[in-house]
Amino acid sequence: MGIKTRANALDQVRYKHKFRTSSFWVSTAWSLIRGVLVAGICFIIVYPVLIKISSSLMTEEDLFDLTVRWIPKRFSMKTMLGNYADIYREIDYLHAFANSAALALTVAVLQAASCTLVGYGLARFKFLANNLLFALVIFTLLVPPQMVTIPLFLNFRFFDLFGLLKQPLNLIGTFWPFVLTSMTGMGLKNGLFIYIMRQFFKGMPKSLEEAALVDGAGHLRTFFAIMLPGAKVSLLIVFLFSFVWQYNDMFLTQMYMQQSSVLLPFRLESLTLIFDNLDYSDEYISIILNTGMVMFITPILIMYAFLQRYFIESVERTGIVG
Repeated sequence: MGIKTRANALDQVRYKHKFRTSSFWVSTAWSLIRGVLVAGICFIIVYPVLIKISSSLMTEEDLFDLTVRWIPKRFSMKTMLGNYADIYREIDYLHAFANSAALALTVAVLQAASCTLVGYGLARFKFLANNLLFALVIFTLLVPPQMVTIPLFLNFRFFDLFGLLKQPLNLIGTFWPFVLTSMTGMGLKNGLFIYIMRQFFKGMPKSLEEAALVDGAGHLRTFFAIMLPGAKVSLLIVFLFSFVWQYNDMFLTQMYMQQSSVLLPFRLESLTLIFDNLDYSDEYISIILNTGMVMFITPILIMYAFLQRYFIESVERTGIVG
């Protein structure tokens, strides 16, 4: 009986060892497959950026050289700095970037403030047509901005503040359309931002507000002292999304600013005309355009590099997917 028991115990040990070994190899194989898939997807995403970076470091001869694929043969610091120096000089890069960054920063701050207030009101106060208003907020996500182009343009071209101004103002060509729409929660992608803030405040416990009310705090003090500090995560993601979308936007910016030369996207758009007038070859102009795109996206990449940890944490805690 003892011999059988020992034999059974040895069989169980062998079986467990075999099972652990097979599980290890299965887990290792799956990790390799997953790593290859993730690396492939990442390469597909960053491939256009890598192409532009590589092209921005090339010369005209490299473009015609069939042996050059990624790394230019005639690469030198003079060539690299020459391409970027041409862009910096011709489009007045620093001034144009400062204007675009200031506009995006202003819009991001105002949208974060207005969407937070609207989201808090929809989440924590019960009033008539609460659900209807929230449904209309979601509906704004489904309406393409092209459908309201003419009303928006006419509204700011002949802005009379609901008839209160005797002489309408022309706000086209200024930053005021962006400021006014952001302040009132009607800016670019504001429906999504209101949704994010509403869902966050809706998930916060009511005991926080009840405790503040017992201590004598009003609704405004409760919001600013209790609820708002706990919403830093959602505020950060709304701010980042708003900044990036406004910085990259061309449709509304082109409509409101009317091809103003003070913003970086319009300066980059005029690169072809600028270098055509300077009698550069088409090949060199393609290099210049790629260099300009690299200079355009570099500030966003730098900002993401510094805020990556907070950005990922914000996405995870707010439950945004897709």
